[in-house]
Amino acid sequence: MSDDRLNFKEMCAKFDVTPRTLRYYEYIELLSPEKEGRSRYYTPREVARMTLILRGRRFGFSLEELRQWLLIYDEKGTDAQNQAWVELADRQLSSLRTQYAELSETIDDLQKLRDDVQTLVK
Repeated sequence: MSDDRLNFKEMCAKFDVTPRTLRYYEYIELLSPEKEGRSRYYTPREVARMTLILRGRRFGFSLEELRQWLLIYDEKGTDAQNQAWVELADRQLSSLRTQYAELSETIDDLQKLRDDVQTLVK
């Protein structure tokens, strides 16, 4: 085995994901490890893709959005992928800002209600 490849267990440990998650990412074609018999090996390309996938999930992108975005690189290259990223990011930023405003309003309402009830308790 080459030193720059990770086996299945090492990949799970490196990214702190379950075997089920890793298998699912392969099933939906986010990752394509090299296979030797029943063993799977993850190249630096797959490690980079996994880093992007987990970062994208943290930002709130769906797995399908990430799959499509990664596919753009394979089909059209870096420039097209970067352009698609800007569009995805703009859309997600707008959505997150809306959620943030709604959450802020909810927190304010809950705090006011809590404070009102506390004055009745005293």
